[in-house]
Amino acid sequence: MAARRRIVMFNRVSADGYFSAPDGGLDWTVPDEELDKAGAREASGAGTILFGRRTYDMFESFWPTAVDDSPTARDPHAPRHSPEIRAMGVWINQATKLVFSRTRKDVTWTNSRLLREIDPREIEALKRQADTDIMIFGSGTIVSQLTRHRLIDEYRLIVNPVLLGRGNLIFKGLEEKTPLELVELTKYPSGNVMFRYALGQ
Repeated sequence: MAARRRIVMFNRVSADGYFSAPDGGLDWTVPDEELDKAGAREASGAGTILFGRRTYDMFESFWPTAVDDSPTARDPHAPRHSPEIRAMGVWINQATKLVFSRTRKDVTWTNSRLLREIDPREIEALKRQADTDIMIFGSGTIVSQLTRHRLIDEYRLIVNPVLLGRGNLIFKGLEEKTPLELVELTKYPSGNVMFRYALGQ
């Protein structure tokens, strides 16, 4: 059987379910060194990242200049530097970046490609290509569309110990129940908890 890549969604969410503040801000997330180390261990090799326009704009405004010859890099969520953030930054810059947008005219960040629509057949073809997993960060609209087509294989939700009260939900417009299976639950010293869910039957 031909190799089949997974699509893995990774998002930090508040305890009341928001993945960003009303203005899109992420300064409410709770930093955690152990969580950074876990992320850095997985950030090896130049894989593929799927983006919606807003998340791509945010990443493009930060990561191309965040990594230099220094052994550390600045955290986009908090006033600190670490080698783990640098490792993630190097990976993000090297990765293939597929951007779904009807409004952007072009994309110039290294290894970026612009796509206008989500075509489930094209996504399935992408998953059949032999390579590393495909990641999604943020990009609530894209996450919701792929979920409706049952194209996301794993959901990694980092629940932060904070209540935002209002903000942007990661899942919108889902018309049917989507069963998930708990694969792993990891508690971190900061109070963050990571839930890893596989797509259920």
